[in-house]
Amino acid sequence: MQAKMNFYLNTARETMEPSMTDDGVIKELVKKCQEAKTLAYCPYSNFPVGAAVLTKQGQIFQGCNVENASYGLTVCAERTVIQKAVSEGYREFSAMAVTCDIKETVGPCGACRQVMIEFGRDWDVYLTKPDGSYTRVKLNDLLFLPFEPSHLDGPHTKKTTN
Repeated sequence: MQAKMNFYLNTARETMEPSMTDDGVIKELVKKCQEAKTLAYCPYSNFPVGAAVLTKQGQIFQGCNVENASYGLTVCAERTVIQKAVSEGYREFSAMAVTCDIKETVGPCGACRQVMIEFGRDWDVYLTKPDGSYTRVKLNDLLFLPFEPSHLDGPHTKKTTN
């Protein structure tokens, strides 16, 4: 699985150490996702995940995964942070950093990718390792042929009256 991800990411990635960038905002975003991971509620999987999202207005929100004994009700960190930002009135994002305890590059699950794409395709996702290094990918590259809000526009959605 990791080999497939590495093959794919080679076409759309940039691996960086936090010290290699002058962008303090990205360093802060990575730091915030790592902080959020420490707050994860994951008594069933013991798989803590943290996320931080950067709004186009420069606001950073943090979120973590919250598990539930009824596994289907578990909410991932990426969805938590987007819901948190949206509930505060933000709808446009420029970047998200995500981290877990795995030492390899790990991307968001499919459901999270679909929720993320709801708010635009052209933003950066920083797949962050425990040591603070990260791989930067475009959200658009993480989800092939997504179902998007624009698919709900058009003649097939117009209601007819009889």
